Amino acid sequence: MTAKIAQYLLTEAEAVALSAAIDVDDTLSALPAGIDETAKGKRFTLYLSGADDAGEIAALKKIAAAILPGKAGKPTIETLPDTDWVAKSLEGLPPVRAARFIVLGSHDRARRLPNEIAIEIEAGEAFGTGHHGTTAGCLIAIDRLARTRPIRSALDVGTGSGVLAIAIAKAAKARVLASDIDPVATRVAKENVALNGVAANVTVVTAGDLKGGVFSGAGPFDLVVANILAGPLIGLAPSIRRHLAPGGTVILSGLIPDQRARIVAAYRGQGLRLVRSMILNDWLTITFER
Repeated sequence: MTAKIAQYLLTEAEAVALSAAIDVDDTLSALPAGIDETAKGKRFTLYLSGADDAGEIAALKKIAAAILPGKAGKPTIETLPDTDWVAKSLEGLPPVRAARFIVLGSHDRARRLPNEIAIEIEAGEAFGTGHHGTTAGCLIAIDRLARTRPIRSALDVGTGSGVLAIAIAKAAKARVLASDIDPVATRVAKENVALNGVAANVTVVTAGDLKGGVFSGAGPFDLVVANILAGPLIGLAPSIRRHLAPGGTVILSGLIPDQRARIVAAYRGQGLRLVRSMILNDWLTITFER
């Protein structure tokens, strides 16, 4: 899929400030973004959706105008080649091990150890291959929970390629409802669920929020996992609390450490108790209980 990116070359403080501002913007918070190191400073990259690039660039410039005086009109816009970037990124990557889980492609099946829970993910068009600190952090939290208490039903919000839903189904033998706003993601997730032999336990749906009858019908949930972004996580806090069973657990990721206070405040405001937080590869995973 052909895509465009918008980039700023910034100081570290500027890059962090821009990232935080985008996290709470209604137009841009759902778009993938990242900060990486260059010889000239930090490079902030926003991956445009392809649906409304002009509107997203305008929104980015407006935010930048407020916090980056003199740089608001100067993002670099590039068109990426027509490439399957997920497949490209997986070339040559080793399997990922997180707690009892190993996330791998079919070519690495022989590398699974006898006591590991294998999650087989083929290169596809959706996010969530296991190679990111947010996914690994969630897998560790899921494994810890599955070892200590029964999980009968679970909800995976923003399922991407379905890694976390598959992990829950395999480790806890639970019924899992997996949702994503992107129909491409839900198609890929369904394929991966079938590939891993858990289609009887995992239902995948396309949904932009948690208000449909499919959620109330499948809940309340003993576990809710959401590996998305800070802005949507804060907005979804009341809905997640509403669908959570008494004594249930919420695992959240897709976060940088500086966003911890905002997330904790939002979920404590819903009556949830902070259990633990973990930083893995500079990404934050937080666990709450009701």
